[in-house]
Amino acid sequence: MSKVDFKKQWKQLYQPSTKEFETVEVPPMNFLMIDGHGDPNMVPAYQEAVEALYAVAYGVKFMSKKELGRDYVVPPLEGIWWAEDIATFTEARDKDSWYWTMMTMVPEWVSPGMYERAMAEVAAKKDPPGLSKIRLGSYHEGLAVQIMHLGSYDAEGPTLARLHDQWLPDNGYVENGRHHEIYLNDPRRVAPEKLKTILRQPIRKG
Repeated sequence: MSKVDFKKQWKQLYQPSTKEFETVEVPPMNFLMIDGHGDPNMVPAYQEAVEALYAVAYGVKFMSKKELGRDYVVPPLEGIWWAEDIATFTEARDKDSWYWTMMTMVPEWVSPGMYERAMAEVAAKKDPPGLSKIRLGSYHEGLAVQIMHLGSYDAEGPTLARLHDQWLPDNGYVENGRHHEIYLNDPRRVAPEKLKTILRQPIRKG
């Protein structure tokens, strides 16, 4: 049985340049999602969200392989981030004021019924604290600009400032949605300076 790796299949979405901002058309995709608020390094809800998402993501994957004969690599963790003031990302990095939606993509062939059964199985086996907050939904960004950030999460500020203060106005675009990050490494196993994070911003012509 072959195993689909979406990072390789959709290179335009998961392998942007590390030096230049690139535009990309992001299609509608289905995600397991959990909403939250506060510093991801401090609030228990963040780790609870990640734990629950991965538990269900792997439950869905194994169900897909067993019942449909369709195996795949579980896609990376992603995060949608926003706050009242964009400067809390680009300058102040005031994490206590951040809102977030953590999520993992699920293939289009995963039905709501499979999702519900995977949720029930995880509840019966582990019942992680964040499980009840998970929802299955579609997310469509459309036109977006992105870049690959190499290094720690806290070092993203200058790149984000360059995006919002220079690249967008220079190219005639404005924001059309919330800041999006895709985490290609596990920070528990990779040194901060070696982390790879896709920084993405939905845009439209101004």
